[in-house]
Amino acid sequence: MKIQWLLLAIAVFVAGCSPAENTTSESQPQPSQVAAAAESSGSDIPRTPSGRPDFNGIWQALMNANDNLEPAPPKAAYHLVPGDFVPVPGPEVVAMGASAAVPASFGVVEGGSIPYKPEMIARRDENRENWLTRDPEINCYMPGVPRANYQPHPFQVFQSDSAFFIAYSFAGAVRNVFLEDPGPAPLDSWMGQSYGYWEGDTFVVEVTGQDDRTWFDRAGNFHSYELKVTERWTMMSENHIMYEATMEDPQVFEGALDYSTTNLPSSRRGL
Repeated sequence: MKIQWLLLAIAVFVAGCSPAENTTSESQPQPSQVAAAAESSGSDIPRTPSGRPDFNGIWQALMNANDNLEPAPPKAAYHLVPGDFVPVPGPEVVAMGASAAVPASFGVVEGGSIPYKPEMIARRDENRENWLTRDPEINCYMPGVPRANYQPHPFQVFQSDSAFFIAYSFAGAVRNVFLEDPGPAPLDSWMGQSYGYWEGDTFVVEVTGQDDRTWFDRAGNFHSYELKVTERWTMMSENHIMYEATMEDPQVFEGALDYSTTNLPSSRRGL
């Protein structure tokens, strides 16, 4: 039995370098650059006819970052009410059965904790306590980015030289990744606006214009409308993607803290 791995790295920054500084030469690759990439150490990965890594297929993350990006012990539920001896799941959660239980999370953020501004921690805790009514996932809203990529549901990538499209199985969410800079998003939306370009064999996607009602996970971790997500998709083998995401939000986060890389099991389930 072959096991495939998708690596997930999450980072949160208040400020970062401008993407414009590294897109000019990479967005229009020359034939010699593509040929060199094909002959590089990643030559064993699937490639398109033009030599780019081929992400076409159905993928699924098989770990629980969707429950909590930070390390956390297991517990009966996010929604608890006072019990005779200890807090117990509320009646609404009991009706959901084991699906509402909270598994342990080893965390995917470098440093262990998200660098919230002090006044924002209270809002995160309030979100967590009111998970049953506030979590966008429970309300079947589109999950936003990066959460859509590590929900426990498959998604499909459609890629060609002129298009990059991702279809998610949860809530009918989709992403059309622009391959030419479209400028600022005209309005905020659940999945935001995605603009992608190549840095060698890594596909970099900048996501802006996301609705501030999306969460990062079930634990109430949130963002504002100023969120910018920078994803890095790097194919390591036929069934293995290194996925990294950096979140910048000057309203919610403080400091400049890197978040760690952790193993995220995944499988490429079809082409």
